Amino acid sequence: MKTKWRDFLTNMGAEYADDQLLHFGNPELESRASDNGLIIADLSHFSLIKAIGSDAASFLQGQLTNDIEQVTEDHSQLSGYCNQKGRLLASFRIFKKNNDLYLLLPEELYEETFKRLKMFIMRSKVEFINCSTDFVSIGISGPNADTELLKHLKHIPESTDAVTHSGDLSVIKLAGTQPRYQISGPVGDIINLWQGLDVNAAPVGKDVWNLLEIRAGIPTIYTGTVESFVPQMVNLELINGVSFKKGCYTGQEIVARMHYLGKLKRRMYRIHIDRSEPVSAGTALYSPASTSGQGTGNIVIAAPASSGKGIEALAVIQTSESESSNLRLNDENGENIEILEIPYELPAAKK
Repeated sequence: MKTKWRDFLTNMGAEYADDQLLHFGNPELESRASDNGLIIADLSHFSLIKAIGSDAASFLQGQLTNDIEQVTEDHSQLSGYCNQKGRLLASFRIFKKNNDLYLLLPEELYEETFKRLKMFIMRSKVEFINCSTDFVSIGISGPNADTELLKHLKHIPESTDAVTHSGDLSVIKLAGTQPRYQISGPVGDIINLWQGLDVNAAPVGKDVWNLLEIRAGIPTIYTGTVESFVPQMVNLELINGVSFKKGCYTGQEIVARMHYLGKLKRRMYRIHIDRSEPVSAGTALYSPASTSGQGTGNIVIAAPASSGKGIEALAVIQTSESESSNLRLNDENGENIEILEIPYELPAAKK
């Protein structure tokens, strides 16, 4: 982690464990603030990879699930990175600045993803750079997040996935139940912005930001779920993270076949778990009625509920078990699971 940024946040009251910012002293209060308060979050648990060179876009076009040609200086996108079997190795938020492409992904997947991307460059004129030593990202969310940002920036994006640039800062509007933005830029500029926003916004840890991602139905691939899901299982095509019109990319044949011919037997749902302890990505779900050799399902991302009672999560579940009243965590003795609403329509399962 960037020493200057960490030192700044520590002075602002941040508490760390295992190099991860957990909270700013009162995790329960921070979580409740996410419901209808103005919050700012450090996103240092994500890393930024910068792709430069005349072949950067065309190279990534042959690697990722979405149409890179649609990424412009004012439009970002979600995308996935698959293996040959169409299983997700990573997921990204991609944006463009000064003709360079930036890929935001969990820090824990950075090294392996960076290495894999470089392995396939061959003769392409593209270079990948770890810019997380110089750049950091923060998030802001709340009913008046847009008004607050405009106190400090000249322009902010108005529609989901749109991007504006204010000096060296790139601002992306994210999906959410309230106005929500990601801001990326040099450490010094982010510190100045944080200090301005901190006057009215409550600083929060990564669990609170993860909770907002869960409520928006946005999946993220972590170490525990690498190669576990095809993109459709985590609803990536429903949130504009897959293009079925672009050319070939690694795993494309499997992903396209599932779209046009396959019977998708698993989907991502938003759930509540009657549990107080943390839940990791990849944790198994259980249903006594399940006959699948692959199990009932798995957690994608989880965070403490803002009510202080239980865990909210996104989980890939067998569609046949999505209405079961007997879903449990891990096994038949695990905590009860309830299916919650997700903020977009899930297509009916093919029969």
